[in-house]
Amino acid sequence: MTRLLYALAGADKARQFSPHVWKTVMSLAHKGLDYETVPVGFTEIRAIEDGATATVPLLRDGDRLVRDSFEIALYLDEAYPDRPSLFGGEGGKAMARFIESWSQSILHMAITRIAVLDIHNLLGPADRDYFRQSREQRLGASLEDVAAAGKAEIEAFAAKLQPLRAMLKVQPFIGGEGPLFPDYIVFGALQWLRTTAGTQVLEADDPVALWFARCLDLHGGAGHRVTAA
Repeated sequence: MTRLLYALAGADKARQFSPHVWKTVMSLAHKGLDYETVPVGFTEIRAIEDGATATVPLLRDGDRLVRDSFEIALYLDEAYPDRPSLFGGEGGKAMARFIESWSQSILHMAITRIAVLDIHNLLGPADRDYFRQSREQRLGASLEDVAAAGKAEIEAFAAKLQPLRAMLKVQPFIGGEGPLFPDYIVFGALQWLRTTAGTQVLEADDPVALWFARCLDLHGGAGHRVTAA
C-alpha cells in the first residue's frame, strides 16, 4: 500500500512547518503507520493529486484521499482500530473539537503575528509573492506592520497557555497519562512557532515547556526531525 503525506514546506523542502501537517505527522506516528512525505510549496498545492485539495495536509492511503488534519485523525481511528486510538472514544472527539477551536482562535492568531515575516522569509520566490499578497489581504496590513505589532504577543503568549498549564498539574498530557489527538493539536501550534521563528515564549521550567519537550520526544522523537529555526 502506498501511503503519502503532502506537507507544506519552505524553500528548504526539509523544513516542513505547517501546524496542521504536524498534527497529522504525530497522528501517523501515534498509529505506527509508515508513510512517505511529499513536500510542497504554497503555490504547488492546487496541482497535487489532480487538484484534489486547496490545503494540506492531504493523505493518500492506498486508494483513499483524506483532507484536513482532524478528518485524517478520524479516518485513521476508523481505518486502523487495532492500533492505539487517537481519541479514546466519542468524548475524546468532542474534547478535541474544543481544543482545536481554542488553539486556532487564540494560539494561531498570536503565532501568525509573531512569525509572519519569518514564514515569508523561509519560502521560495513564488511562494513569497503568494504569501505576502494573501496574508496582507487577510490581515489588513503589511507583513512588516503585522510583525511590528506582533512583538507584544511574545511577552503575552505564555498567559494564553494558562488553561493547559493548570491542567498539567494533575496529568502529564491533555489525553491523561498518555497523549491523544488534542495534544497533537496544541503541539502543532507550538511546533509551527519553533520551526519558523524559533522565538522563546516560555521559560524552560514552565510546565507547558516541559510538556512540549515530552511531545517532541514522542514516537522516537518524531517532532525533532525538523530543527528549531
